[in-house]
Amino acid sequence: MAVRNEKGSVSIEAQNIMPVIKRWLYSDKDIFLREAVSNACDAITKFRMLHPDSEEAMTVSVAVDKEKKTIRISDTGIGMTDEEVRKYINQVAFSGASEFMKQFEDKPEEKGDIIGHFGLGFYSVFMVSDQVEIETLSSGEGAEPVHWVSEDGMGFEISEGSRKEHGTDIILHISEEEKEFLELWKVREVLNRYCGYMAYPVMLEDVNAKPVEKDVPVGDEKNEDGTPKTEKVMEMPKPQQINDTAPLWLKKPADCTDDEYKSFYHKVFMDFDDPLFWIHLNVDYPFNLKGILYFPKLKNDFGTHEGQIKLFAGQVFVADNIKEVIPEFLMLLKGVIDCPDLPLNVSRSFLQNDGYVKKISAHITKKVADKLNSLMNTERETYEGYWDDIAPFVKYGAIKDKKFYDQVKGSILLKKTDGKYSTIAEYRAANFDKTDKKIYYTNDEKRQAASVKLYTDRGIEVAVMNTLIDGNFMSFMEYEGSEDDRVSFARVDADIDGLKEESEEGKDLDAEKLQKLFRGALGKDNLEVKLESLGDAGMTAMVTEDEQMRRYKEMSRIYGQNFPMPDSFTLVLNRRNETVRALAERDPEDETTKMLCCQVYDLARMAAQPLEAGEITAFLERSRKILNMVAKG
Repeated sequence: MAVRNEKGSVSIEAQNIMPVIKRWLYSDKDIFLREAVSNACDAITKFRMLHPDSEEAMTVSVAVDKEKKTIRISDTGIGMTDEEVRKYINQVAFSGASEFMKQFEDKPEEKGDIIGHFGLGFYSVFMVSDQVEIETLSSGEGAEPVHWVSEDGMGFEISEGSRKEHGTDIILHISEEEKEFLELWKVREVLNRYCGYMAYPVMLEDVNAKPVEKDVPVGDEKNEDGTPKTEKVMEMPKPQQINDTAPLWLKKPADCTDDEYKSFYHKVFMDFDDPLFWIHLNVDYPFNLKGILYFPKLKNDFGTHEGQIKLFAGQVFVADNIKEVIPEFLMLLKGVIDCPDLPLNVSRSFLQNDGYVKKISAHITKKVADKLNSLMNTERETYEGYWDDIAPFVKYGAIKDKKFYDQVKGSILLKKTDGKYSTIAEYRAANFDKTDKKIYYTNDEKRQAASVKLYTDRGIEVAVMNTLIDGNFMSFMEYEGSEDDRVSFARVDADIDGLKEESEEGKDLDAEKLQKLFRGALGKDNLEVKLESLGDAGMTAMVTEDEQMRRYKEMSRIYGQNFPMPDSFTLVLNRRNETVRALAERDPEDETTKMLCCQVYDLARMAAQPLEAGEITAFLERSRKILNMVAKG
């Protein structure tokens, strides 16, 4: 049937809708290429379904003509009849679109989400075009080619077309203000981002390309030196395929090699370091989900580390780091997730409330937990080798997602000062009968070495908690979860409850007298002084600070909230120590006695943390005086 020539308006509401689309999507205008190319791929898929025995080569071509200021997107798909153009292009499903957009007028973060709703995807091409043409021919028997043209997406004209083979051409006449899209590098960049893994070959062609000189072999002829004889000829550059139609995540895990996983990681994420390990997601039921999640090295850069999870819908790139689909804590990882059943563009409010999306998110979390548990249970030595790198991720995930914590709590490790690793349950079993049922830790092994030694000498293991997330993680373990899971943490210089031991040495010393002595010497009327028997007789004293107060001050500093808080130090004197016993006998008014008390206090503090500038100056001055006194005898 011949094509009916016609002029008209797309919709009575189009005059209101199109300006809003352009305004909302201004900063995301390059999305038009994704929409046009993914529509072309859909057309090929439909042709394949209707003609399963066809052996035709199916491709999408993107041809840039800078001289004519056009971009042509061509496919060899199903094409459209005259009636189908009127139905799918002219009768845009605008019903309710105006009301839909009003909901998001005050939500700039939702811009771009409307594309894909109400059949608007095609109309994104008007963001960059002064005029758009469609040349199409249906694959149906007896179909006639159709030509459609519009200058603004509101008015249109239909006439007989010129296409000879089934498929569709979309010709975009690029506007002057969007002429950057006539640069080949720009089009390649956009295609690589959005279309780099589409299901059919996407070819990029520079219509204005000039012939280039190439060396071509001359039959089987050889030069005198035996090399193949060549001649120089001028050849036109061929269109380049942009995409990989069979990305690694679509393959069966059993068919992928370690080198392929690593190569894909380096290519996609531009990371020259190898990932630690990866999880290949391959689910067909109850939903369709494919993907690969990589564990990069995190270590102590957790606070500044940015992961990247690329979300695809049927091999079409949607966006990076969509937390409504991918649990927030997994954003520390790198990877790709392909959910073919997700619409290309949906509002985030839709994703947040969609049960299907929630099931996908829960499944991804479970697969990550399963991988960690599998490594822990079957390759523990390998898992321990990964732990320092993945610990921040696992701990952050436990804090952010209670289900994840319940799934992996048996695989959370404590690194100890001897370089070995224990689960929390293993630490409890090995140490709690020797202590007051706390996990003792250090966040600075070198500075707190003296305090660490007090515990290790008694056979008590000390955990190393020195990453940024550890303060939050310890609080989480102390207050969250079931009573069986809760455990207290104390830094090795937080108290001496786990170090007390019975000894007769120094039992006759007067604690009240020593407290008065040190308070007077230091000028600290509120200083608490305790007299205890510590395991190492060579240790004169320890300075302890309430665990929760110190932790609160440290977290405040990390987050830039330097609230003035009083020190809450306690000076613990070792009654087994000769210096302590000697000081107890000295005249409290003697200047040397006062100087020695100050030295004992500063040395004890330095074992836990650096002295302030004024304090270190006083300490050095006092040390020189003591050395001078000893040298003179």
